[in-house]
Amino acid sequence: MNVLLRCIAITLFVLAPLDNANLLANEIVIADAKQLSQILRNLKPDMTLRIAPGEYPGGHYVNGVASLTIEALDPSDPPHFKGGANAWHFSRCNDLTIRNLRVSGQTGNGLNLDDGGQFDHPTTGITVEHVEISDVGPKGNCDGIKCSGLDRFTIQHCFFTGWGGQGVDMVGCHDGVVRDCQFIGKPGFTASAGVQTKGGSARVLIERCRFIQGGERPLNIGGSTGLNLFRPSHAKYEAQEIIARNNHIEGSSCAAAFVGVDGAEFIGNTILYPEKWVFRILQETTAEGYSRSRNVQIKENRIVFRRTQVQIEINIGGGTEPETFVFAKNYWFAEDNPQASKPRLPTPETNGTYAIDPR
Repeated sequence: MNVLLRCIAITLFVLAPLDNANLLANEIVIADAKQLSQILRNLKPDMTLRIAPGEYPGGHYVNGVASLTIEALDPSDPPHFKGGANAWHFSRCNDLTIRNLRVSGQTGNGLNLDDGGQFDHPTTGITVEHVEISDVGPKGNCDGIKCSGLDRFTIQHCFFTGWGGQGVDMVGCHDGVVRDCQFIGKPGFTASAGVQTKGGSARVLIERCRFIQGGERPLNIGGSTGLNLFRPSHAKYEAQEIIARNNHIEGSSCAAAFVGVDGAEFIGNTILYPEKWVFRILQETTAEGYSRSRNVQIKENRIVFRRTQVQIEINIGGGTEPETFVFAKNYWFAEDNPQASKPRLPTPETNGTYAIDPR
């Protein structure tokens, strides 16, 4: 075989999977931005798009396509989606999987996942994993992942650095998990929270995540939502049955804020060097009939702080019910003044440990 024929044979071998596109298996290998744009105009349910390494523009919108998978062809060299208002906006895409992508430089949100405004018919079964999101914003309500009206969702093994609003913002989301993610703050970005659950969100687990300067409130359990945006529409609480456990939270004004929440657990977390308070108990939704912040259990956490920064352990706002908070078996250690480790709490703590370094 001469050199020309050999080159042709090699070229055909390389391109054949892209041309054939494995259509019988509904699996399509995407080689570049042009091919991605073409495929997105003809998406069908149950398709898998495996995207080759390289840079791609943001600004992609997908509506009403079920059982779709968007993933890297090579997980060790993920495609990088740069710019756009959103890198990807998926509306009413049930059973969606997003895996092994890079996202950066959006002016709105990195990923936007929603129910298409059908408040009483949530989008279900979304999984986002091994996605890296950076430099979103940098100012204003610009989220790494914006979630509106999702049920039974999973966000795991994702990395966030640099966002203007929340790393993961949930409005009216239920029965979900955020686990094994990292939220690293970045100078110049107005991050208000790492993870926020509000607008009628319920039964959400946040576990084994790492927050380093992860916003003013790394965990904002509850929040402030326009009354016309609650999901379901009859919900009378910002958040309910939220569990935060085994997380690492370092820096920021406080470790966690409980805002209009009716029932939560904050258990087994490590808190290092909060800069003003350890916790905040606040009420920002004050309309008649909406739950006050109440019924929170704070147990078995390891809390290391400095008295030069934290004079008041818990900031308590008006319109709340701090007397319903339960404190038990927490370790409190003022590193710069161990004898001043015991906190002033709104209710007596059961079996707390003070002045002993829990690390």
